[in-house]
Amino acid sequence: MLRAELRKILPYRTVWFILLLYAALLALFVSVGSGVVINGQPVGNTLYAFPELWHKLSYVASYFNLLLGILLIILITDEFQFRTFRQQVIDGSSVAALVQGKLAVSALLAAFGVLTVLAVGLFFGLTRSPASAGQAGQQLGAVLLYGAQALGYLALAALLAFLLRKSGPAILAFMLYAWVVEPLSRLLVPDEIDRYFPTKVFSALTPTPGQELLDTVTGPSSALLPTQALPLALAYAALFWLLSYLLLRNRDL
Repeated sequence: MLRAELRKILPYRTVWFILLLYAALLALFVSVGSGVVINGQPVGNTLYAFPELWHKLSYVASYFNLLLGILLIILITDEFQFRTFRQQVIDGSSVAALVQGKLAVSALLAAFGVLTVLAVGLFFGLTRSPASAGQAGQQLGAVLLYGAQALGYLALAALLAFLLRKSGPAILAFMLYAWVVEPLSRLLVPDEIDRYFPTKVFSALTPTPGQELLDTVTGPSSALLPTQALPLALAYAALFWLLSYLLLRNRDL
């Protein structure tokens, strides 16, 4: 299953372009931190110091989950456009196997995101703040939480791709839901409910660095703690993949 998926995506230039764009943008945004100056003093060493770097980097990387989601949407909608899903079913594949193949691809994309965060973090941490290198192995759980977040956003992207079957509308729906539809919907419900919305749960896995300090100024945040959000995020991801399977099974390919 995974081997078949790799045969389709490895020669695909769009895949490599988006993955390289993800890595380049992440590295670029992190490198900009070296120029930050507060009260006339550069704070680069502080920004790149382990182990806090992992939390900061995971937070920055969370904004680039959009690229991974767009890539998965393209890979799924291409299967509809070129009727390869239909041909695979004719050749004897089950609908469950088709969905499992894309689930495996989403796991690979999330793993790529985690490995990129680790590589970028190690590079900048070891070169910009070598004094903290001994703590590089601490608090790596923040990066794993980012991986779970990526799986959640990829599951949402897959559901929209299976639902709409065309890359343009699916990508637009993905962006609008994450940035407009759900945030506006959350304004209409109490804080005790809005923190359980899907993307709010996903975002809680990579909280804003220094959130504790902000809470002392603005009051306690209603967002879930990462440890509270993790099981909910995984449950949402499982639900989205189940809905994707049901959509594919009950609609004409």
